[in-house]
Amino acid sequence: MAARVEVERLPALLLEEPLIRALTRLSISLLISWAAPANASELGYEAYLDSDKRIKCLYGYVAGKTGNHETAIRIFEDCIQRWNDVYSMIWLAQMYESGSGVKKDQAYATALMKRGAELDDTADYSSMARYHYGKALYFGLGTEMNRAEGVKWLKRAAAQGNSAAQSFLDDINAD
Repeated sequence: MAARVEVERLPALLLEEPLIRALTRLSISLLISWAAPANASELGYEAYLDSDKRIKCLYGYVAGKTGNHETAIRIFEDCIQRWNDVYSMIWLAQMYESGSGVKKDQAYATALMKRGAELDDTADYSSMARYHYGKALYFGLGTEMNRAEGVKWLKRAAAQGNSAAQSFLDDINAD
């Protein structure tokens, strides 16, 4: 029974030893230094403002979600200009639709969704843009209401596997 008590106490005994504690601290320090680059700002989205790498478009989302709307807008606008990036069009449109860091502008948000809906991107964000643009047309958000045209875009998005578009079509009983 005495051996069992010592085995159970082993982790506590190891932590009491000064050498083990020092090695533990050293190991943790090494892990932290290996996990983060020497210049931690390289991980921040600000480092991607002037980048010519397309991954910066994803950092626009992070910037927006952390409240740095000015940086998000700059990143998204650059991604749209450089690569006609539909992902950036969608997120920038949602910022203008909700007024996140910008003055609400439903017409501009809808124009961005339309632009994305008219493209065919390899990541299939176009189907999401088609869904949002179809709903904008259907309800007349930022554009004239045109339900028939909205249903057309929603059907196109649903045909590409967009389940939200299909659910919306089911809800309105569009054939």
